[in-house]
Amino acid sequence: MPLAADACDPRDRPDRLDPASREREYSPSSAIGGNYAPFLAQYAALSARAHARLPAQRDLRYGAAPRATLDYFPARADALRPGLLIYIHGGYWQEGTKDHSAFLAPAWHDAGMAHAVVGYTLAPEARLPQIVAECRAALAWLAARADTLGFDAANVVVAGSSAGGYLAAASVDRSPVPVRGIVPVSGVFDVAPLIGTSINDLLGLDAAAAAALDLLTPERRYCPAVVAWGEVETGAFKQQSRAFAACVRASGTSCATLEVPGRNHFDVILELGDAASPLFATALGLFAR
Repeated sequence: MPLAADACDPRDRPDRLDPASREREYSPSSAIGGNYAPFLAQYAALSARAHARLPAQRDLRYGAAPRATLDYFPARADALRPGLLIYIHGGYWQEGTKDHSAFLAPAWHDAGMAHAVVGYTLAPEARLPQIVAECRAALAWLAARADTLGFDAANVVVAGSSAGGYLAAASVDRSPVPVRGIVPVSGVFDVAPLIGTSINDLLGLDAAAAAALDLLTPERRYCPAVVAWGEVETGAFKQQSRAFAACVRASGTSCATLEVPGRNHFDVILELGDAASPLFATALGLFAR
């Protein structure tokens, strides 16, 4: 049965823009003047500090592909059966690395949680279905080794930024691995509007593939969610997050939404690494305490 129009309706999706407008709306740097390189440098610098401060098991292999590795930060020694926050980086599935995505680790370590940062094969070497499969494999690999690694397999939350927000949601949809919650930040959940934009040059999406990958459909099943985005984002990104939150709620699952004042598509994820932020507190509430 179709969902109500105010819940998760295809007519509400941001796919009816002309080509030039769609290119602009799905280029998140257009909201900040075009230059996002300083934010990537910030990710790298903060991640280097995290690795310098905290012990980690690096390059743990969960799959055969060269990038199918993850980094694991154990919880504090005094944490009893800690939860695990898994983070999946963004980059439109075609750039980014786990090595520059460890910036959340210090705050979650201080909160008594373990933390894992997932790497995955990038487009065009991999198409999006393969990338989703890799992320699901990473979750399963971690869950199977919870006792060895030292976290509670029943107390796991998956977060992701931008393209990683999509991967976080797609990875837990009907997953056999128990997950308590997801935190997709500034994600894209209906990929059809990317067709015809430069973003799709390396992704190679067509209408059939986009339909199969659409996360805004009633048959999807999600765990409780915290959906966030920055105030300084394009309208399309905000609408995508609101539509996803509506789908989660329409399935009878709880979902909190936060628009973070003053933050843009690239720095809003840093709020998840700030223990004093509302986003951190709301995400922490997904864990069993």
